[in-house]
Amino acid sequence: VLQNLSQTPVLRELLKEAKMPGTTVKIESPELCMLCCFSFKQEPQLIKLDQPGPLTLAMYQFVTEMQETKKGVVTPKELFAQVCKKAIRFKGYQQQDSHELLRYLLDGMRAEE
Repeated sequence: VLQNLSQTPVLRELLKEAKMPGTTVKIESPELCMLCCFSFKQEPQLIKLDQPGPLTLAMYQFVTEMQETKKGVVTPKELFAQVCKKAIRFKGYQQQDSHELLRYLLDGMRAEE
C-alpha cells in the first residue's frame, strides 16, 4: 500500500504543497462526468491549507524518503507510529489487511485537514 501511494504523482504533489501552511491548492475537475452522457468543464476549486497534522507530515516525510533515497531500504517507523495513534488496532504488529491500513491512513489524513 505504501509503495503504491509513494508512486502516486497527484498525492506526492498534494503532500508537498500541504507541507507548507497557508498554501492555496488548485484542484482541477475531470473533463468528463462519468455519471452522465455529456461532457462539461467545471471551474477548479481553490483550497487554502492550514498547518498539516502529524500524520500528514509523517506521510510527506515517508513519500519524500521513498523518492529521494539511494540506500534502498526505507522504514516507515514514524508513519506507522502516527497510524497507530489514529487506529489502535495496528499496535502490536499483528497481521492486518492492507485495505484497512489504506482506509485508516487516508481517513486520518483527511481528518487533519
